[in-house]
Amino acid sequence: MSASAAPRPPARTTPTRFPKVNLEPAYSTRLGRAYQADALDVLKQIPSDSVSLIVTSPPFALIRQKAYGNVDAKVYIEWFWPFVEEVYRVLRPDGSFVLEIGGAWNSGSPTRSLYQYELIIRMCQMFYLAQDFYWFNPSRLPTPAEWVTIKRTRVKDAVNPIWWLSKTEHPQADNRQVLRPYSKSMRRLLRDGYDVAMRPSQHEIGPHFGRDNGGAIPPNLMSVPNTRSNELYLRRCKAAGVAPHPARFPFEVPEFFVRFLTLPGQLVFDPFAGSNVTGAAAESADRRWISTEIRADYVEGSRFRFEEPAAEQRRAA
Repeated sequence: MSASAAPRPPARTTPTRFPKVNLEPAYSTRLGRAYQADALDVLKQIPSDSVSLIVTSPPFALIRQKAYGNVDAKVYIEWFWPFVEEVYRVLRPDGSFVLEIGGAWNSGSPTRSLYQYELIIRMCQMFYLAQDFYWFNPSRLPTPAEWVTIKRTRVKDAVNPIWWLSKTEHPQADNRQVLRPYSKSMRRLLRDGYDVAMRPSQHEIGPHFGRDNGGAIPPNLMSVPNTRSNELYLRRCKAAGVAPHPARFPFEVPEFFVRFLTLPGQLVFDPFAGSNVTGAAAESADRRWISTEIRADYVEGSRFRFEEPAAEQRRAA
């Protein structure tokens, strides 16, 4: 989702100071610090109103247990709520909380759990829902197998919602930083012009529609395959005998929100960092970052993210 159209240069901001955390980082980079720790322990040490963006993908309430741990849908909201309260406290007044949280199937049934919607509704008693996004992974395997490939009564589940939450109705954001290349038809329109008229949809195409703004405004549907099987992170994990995280963000997802919702020098935090794709995206965009991950092997493997150029991390193998 990262635009190849030249973005408008973002305004500079005074670099955010790192909060004092009574814990030694597992490793540090030019702009970031990674902690092998429980996210709540670190969150409680971060000053109020200090983080510009929290973008994360916590463990989902899946029926099948994963290596990184899962919480049952019936208790998920109560388990996650202490994190929500701390996230709200540490966010700047104009900050954003971006939460990617997939759905789950009810046990033994081809019906969906409502846990993530119940969570978002409760969260919106504190936050505003700035916008909902959807990540479509066209390479997703056809699951759950019982209902999709065996009984053939469902189609594969390939879309995860991403919720953009904020403490104010007007959080910091600038879609000029995430413009996409114009389509061929739009480039032709900019070159040849068009007739000012009312379209059948009742939208009036006025004289300003033909202005070249450097790129197209992206939609809230993010189509990003997650097929990287030969990226440097995986090769280095294998060579070092370190288990890679099995449910990794594609680099383009956190990168989009980092560029969209923050300025260079501001602080980005991922409390469920996994392989720390968010930290790598923040570093590539000249943002400061903090990550926490409770599993030592995932933290150790995440070091390799910072040996790989951002352009390589965007490109599917």
